[in-house]
Amino acid sequence: MAAKSPVMLLLGFGPNVGHHVSEAFAAKGYIVARASRKMKEEESTATQINIPIDLSDPESVIGVFSKLKDTHGFPSVVVYNAGAGIPPNDEKDPLSIPLANFTRDLNINTTSAFVAAQQAALGFARLSPTASKTFIFTGNILNTTTIASLLNSGVGKSATAHIIQSAAIAYKDRGYKFYYADERNADGSPAYHKIDGAAHGEFYTHLAEGNSQGPWQQTFVKGVGYKHFPSA
Repeated sequence: MAAKSPVMLLLGFGPNVGHHVSEAFAAKGYIVARASRKMKEEESTATQINIPIDLSDPESVIGVFSKLKDTHGFPSVVVYNAGAGIPPNDEKDPLSIPLANFTRDLNINTTSAFVAAQQAALGFARLSPTASKTFIFTGNILNTTTIASLLNSGVGKSATAHIIQSAAIAYKDRGYKFYYADERNADGSPAYHKIDGAAHGEFYTHLAEGNSQGPWQQTFVKGVGYKHFPSA
């Protein structure tokens, strides 16, 4: 009997990081489940599952895991790639952000990410000892740097970084891996909108193939891989 293909669940899909991460894992033989607001389920194939989801509703994350479990089994790799950050009307007045906007962005950046990590851990416990059991959150420098006009995003990245660090410590002995990935330039400065999707795909598959938990905060440089920076 042929070995069953591992499953990678990608939460939050776009034309750059999301596209390249899904392609990279597909090239490694994974069945790739892509969940985002604009996904069309009817366009799914045997090796690519499309699942519509609204990540501003954390409860919907549970439904995605449940559906995937019933059809393809527990994912051995989960990538949380969604992000939101509605800026204030005045960048010098960050507390002017309406509560509804703040709550929506926090749900996308943190609460749904927490639910995804929680569901991932529950699934990892049911997988074979040789499964990857890796959770990766696409982050940036905002968990260590404050930019007032990016308050919503910074709050979310910082809170989720804390979740990732806590999980990396707590579940290390069980063989689970939790990472906060942050692409940087070679000098350690943030990549911002110049992030490279293909570099993310290559680096994320590398993290998934690791045998044990590495540094929870994975600052990396295109073409180099993990690189520790003093502020990280």
